[in-house]
Amino acid sequence: MTSDKIKKITGYLLPFFLMGIFLYFGFKDVNPGEVFEILQNSSIMYLGFFVVVFMLSHYLRALRWKYILGSIKEDASVWRLWGALMVGYGVNCVVPRLGEVYRALFIGKWENLSRSSMLGTIVVERIIDIFVLLLSVIISVIIYSGDLYQHISWLKSTVYVGMIAVIALMVVLYLTVRLKEKFYKGIVKFVGRFSESFAKKLGYSFSMLADGFSTLKGTKNYIYTIALSIIIMLVYAFNSYLGFHVVNMNEIKEVTFSMAWILMTISAFGIVIPTPGGTGSYHAISIFVISQIFGFSAETGAAYAILTHLISYILFILTTVLSIYLTNRSLQKQGKEKENFLSVFKLEREKL
Repeated sequence: MTSDKIKKITGYLLPFFLMGIFLYFGFKDVNPGEVFEILQNSSIMYLGFFVVVFMLSHYLRALRWKYILGSIKEDASVWRLWGALMVGYGVNCVVPRLGEVYRALFIGKWENLSRSSMLGTIVVERIIDIFVLLLSVIISVIIYSGDLYQHISWLKSTVYVGMIAVIALMVVLYLTVRLKEKFYKGIVKFVGRFSESFAKKLGYSFSMLADGFSTLKGTKNYIYTIALSIIIMLVYAFNSYLGFHVVNMNEIKEVTFSMAWILMTISAFGIVIPTPGGTGSYHAISIFVISQIFGFSAETGAAYAILTHLISYILFILTTVLSIYLTNRSLQKQGKEKENFLSVFKLEREKL
């Protein structure tokens, strides 16, 4: 077996290994019987509210994506953007991070846009997400009654490293767009002295970032992107608050929006960790926050994590299938070809 094959196999198995580790440490002290009882008594009414707000949050993400693309295709369909977004999440539930590629490929085909520029917009969007998340963590530290950094030992260093990384990426993006010839072409040329293949990959990456960042233009698009980023975080927190009511945590003791905000921001790191759909990492962090920070039982935390994650998982898979089906029907009515997980890789002349 070649070293390349070993790397590919290792890269594929690592997320599942991490998932197993997080699941073990998250659930090792949890009583399954008590968790099942809590799940049996879940509120159906609040479950319905949770699903509606969950879908709304991702519609808002698609709307924000539309404004990021505003300078190159102002009339991009929000529903197709939403469909591509959900396809990305659905694929990530099976193979972490591959969903971002498929998201770019599908929207590129559906809206007749350059796949490289779409990948670039997704990278830019992720940078915005990380920056907003880090700010949200800082807000969590402020509104928490105790010392959140003391309770979560890794949080402070993560915020510092994350902020440094985001600022560095923003500087690179700015230099890539403003000083394209002098900046990234000079770097690519220098790297090419040591590795031509890596230089080509680096050149493509810089070009992709430049294409993606350059799509976000105009005062209106900037304002809407910032405003929607804030609204999305508020909706996420509200969804976490509804999750408390789904598993009847409010009947044990008072639950507040600030608690939901804190849980939302900290558990988000479980989604960032490359496990399939955040499985394991999301559960372990949610259980820790609910039990160790808020003082509920580990079983209550486990029930919350299992139910909210299961709902999202099912919705992502269902909407992936539904989005592709409905969009293909629309394409056929327009006399265009259907797209699937193989056809989107077919190379065509890139367009903007």
